[in-house]
Amino acid sequence: MSLFAGNNFKGQKALIRVDFNVPLDKQTYAIGDDNRMRAAIPTIVKILKDGGSVILMSHLGRPKEGPETKSSLIHIVGHLQQLISKAMGVETAVQFADDCIGDDAVNKSAALQSGEVLLLENLRFYKEEEKGDATFAQKLSQLGNVYINDAFGTAHRAHASTAVIAQFFEKGKKMFGLLMEGEVKAAENVLHKAEKPFTAIIGGAKVSDKILIIENLLERATDIIIGGGMAYTFMKAQGGQIGKSLCEDDRLGTALEILKKAAEKGVQIHLPADSIVADNFAADANTDTASSNSIPDGWMGLDVGPDACEQFKNVILRSKTILWNGPMGVFEMEKFQNGTKTIAIAVAEATAKGAFSLVGGGDSVAAVNQFGFADKVSYVSTGGGAMLEYFEGKVLPGIAAINS
Repeated sequence: MSLFAGNNFKGQKALIRVDFNVPLDKQTYAIGDDNRMRAAIPTIVKILKDGGSVILMSHLGRPKEGPETKSSLIHIVGHLQQLISKAMGVETAVQFADDCIGDDAVNKSAALQSGEVLLLENLRFYKEEEKGDATFAQKLSQLGNVYINDAFGTAHRAHASTAVIAQFFEKGKKMFGLLMEGEVKAAENVLHKAEKPFTAIIGGAKVSDKILIIENLLERATDIIIGGGMAYTFMKAQGGQIGKSLCEDDRLGTALEILKKAAEKGVQIHLPADSIVADNFAADANTDTASSNSIPDGWMGLDVGPDACEQFKNVILRSKTILWNGPMGVFEMEKFQNGTKTIAIAVAEATAKGAFSLVGGGDSVAAVNQFGFADKVSYVSTGGGAMLEYFEGKVLPGIAAINS
């Protein structure tokens, strides 16, 4: 049993680092996507049902010069209250402190009773948060007697509230929450316990963003599917004609090196046989299908084509472990979403047949949500950058701090 699940929080004041960095409408401050908030609810509910109290701390946006209205967490209090009340089955008020270490935060934390919730104001209103300042971290630590990190999305940052604060709590009083445990377990399953065949689906615009993750996966995967804009750098590196498709000319050598390493290690790299091409980067552009290595001048590949869809689907359906990071095309535009949708359907189908599938990275997560497959894969990660760095083989400060 995990340290969190085995703990009884009766009488405890749990200081929880959550990731409530949600998109807000610029005018109304309405929440655009509450996934990150909902993901933290099980941890909060367990503590409250045990008879503990909860102090929540998070960042929101990127405030540069201290407090600003648009980045205040006060905008999410009402919705957070609804989510907790619904999960608890009883009306549960969420108090708000207009600071995270000032008198209001200290006084409200001290007065907090069993079953009550307090949300602190944006941590990043203090520059000390991102600097990983120990004094700031210590002030935060004094608000609770148990520290729980449930913010996987910020685990790759060595910030005061994610990495530095843990040193002020003894072992047994610092732990991961349920969300963080789930994220780490899912990532570990893929990185260290993957059943073969293990297919990694890597998409997105740039090779440069994904070099480290591909190199790390060459040691583990049996198959790597490469789609999205980055595929055309690989095509051009091999002498293909790619029209005006996206290409990183300074990475052509890198692409060839990856293909060479893969061949040496017996890893199959799958590039799209064909592409949906367009004469313009626009939703109403003229489109056609072309071989991915002979795209006419003036045209650009914006999605993988029908042959590539079939090719990729077959690889996915024979896989036992699947990691998906990055879309196959510009799926935000309807004309160029078929490749990404095909991947989502295939991953869901493989999962239904017993494969373990992990979807990570903002665009892939947005895609499985958009196409309605989020509950048909094994795990959807909430941590874009953190998940990427984890798969690059880096030690995440937020994880190391709890484990130390």
